[in-house]
Amino acid sequence: MKTVIGIDIGGSTTKIVGFKKNQKELIEPLFVRATDAVTSVYGAFGKFTMQNGLELSDIDKVLMTGVGSSFIDRPIYGLDCRKVSEFESVGLGGLYLSKLDEAIIVSMGTGTALIHARKIGDRTETKYLGGTGVGGGTLLGLSRRMIGVDTIEHLEQMCEMGNLDNVDLRIKDISADESFQINGDITASNFGKLSDIANKNDVALGIANMVAETIAMLAVFAARSFNVKTVVLTGNLTTLKPIATVFEGLEENFGIKFIIPENAQFATVIGAALCNK
Repeated sequence: MKTVIGIDIGGSTTKIVGFKKNQKELIEPLFVRATDAVTSVYGAFGKFTMQNGLELSDIDKVLMTGVGSSFIDRPIYGLDCRKVSEFESVGLGGLYLSKLDEAIIVSMGTGTALIHARKIGDRTETKYLGGTGVGGGTLLGLSRRMIGVDTIEHLEQMCEMGNLDNVDLRIKDISADESFQINGDITASNFGKLSDIANKNDVALGIANMVAETIAMLAVFAARSFNVKTVVLTGNLTTLKPIATVFEGLEENFGIKFIIPENAQFATVIGAALCNK
């Protein structure tokens, strides 16, 4: 069987991946940035085929997803191009990367979407559960406005030197009752203890913590409603250490296992390519 290409077209970033041999051999995914969707798609396609020695004749079809796919209204280089559901792609990609049969899949991009996915026989059932506008866009928007930082790399460096004790109100700050059934380190109020001595590093960490905790609690509620114990985290935010650290800290408190699989940031585009089944 020829190669199947998956493309996830975002607002300024396009991710692309391929599968060979009846979707058993994954070709290493990559992404490109551009100012518009069309430029991004053709740039990603050209770079991907060149790096992997692919000719147009080697490609069976192209499966596209993402908000930017609506701007692609004609076949790419005459190839068979089809649009597939982004939510189905998230579910398929999350299960593929985690090697699970059932899980809540969380896609953390500019905003956040939650999917319940499970394998039933030889097919995969996916259900969009909803989401939140809190995500990577929130992280960058608040950071730009509050501390004048607009790059993820700089923000991550600042978080390493931040102290949440100068920003967040914790359970231990408002109750000394040891019989209380909540860990004292759990946040009672994000930015509820913002101190005059808080510096930009503290605020940076507070923003990252608020974004991650909001997403984490939605995932916990979703998992409990389906009696599922595992949440698979996907999307670009999974690559940020201060975000991943928050999820790790909440596992024991809520009895939910959070997994960030390898290539988690490419889950949606991998899922798009798998929609060919």
